[in-house]
Amino acid sequence: MASVASPVIFKEFCPLYYLLNAIPTKIQKGFRSIVVYLTALDTNGDYIAVGSSIGMLYLYCRHLNQMKKYNFEGKCESITFVKLLSCFDDLVAVGTASGRVAVFQLVSSLPGRNKQLRRFDVAGIHKSSITALAWSPNGMKLFSGDDKGKIVYSALDLDQGICNSSLVLEEPSSIVQLDYNQKVLLVSTLQRTVLFYTEEKSVKQVGTQPRK
Repeated sequence: MASVASPVIFKEFCPLYYLLNAIPTKIQKGFRSIVVYLTALDTNGDYIAVGSSIGMLYLYCRHLNQMKKYNFEGKCESITFVKLLSCFDDLVAVGTASGRVAVFQLVSSLPGRNKQLRRFDVAGIHKSSITALAWSPNGMKLFSGDDKGKIVYSALDLDQGICNSSLVLEEPSSIVQLDYNQKVLLVSTLQRTVLFYTEEKSVKQVGTQPRK
């Protein structure tokens, strides 16, 4: 007997004007007019996070149809990577062109959830552009990689407001992708892909030939 084909669902793809119109195309800085470029993007079921060339993170809440803005104090520099996570609290990690990494713990209206915006900084280890970020599913671990091959592990204690960071791996070429699951960190660089076992602190290469 022939199986019944599942119904086909048509979807329309169109520019997100409601999102783009909430982000300025230019800002005024003194006597200069500076063009705003969109430099990083991540999405989940609750938020759309957009990084910009002026160091501003635009965070659009899909349920409330509201746009919020977050930035780094001090130097205005381009955001190069953003990574969202929804666990008990909503978190967003942000990396910049100079190697700064910050985590924003977002405010939630749900009972028992975080009621005050908090920020955690990964201080002083990265010295070059952030190219990859990866969360653990519970939001207690964040891994960050840069274009010089450094990978930093940050342990977050959201209840105590503490972020401790350390260098865990250094590759000879730029990091292009990170993914973490069950104590194993997948690391892809311009030259190779490896599995880093965080408990044993051992590395296993995927394949034998370097990338061309």
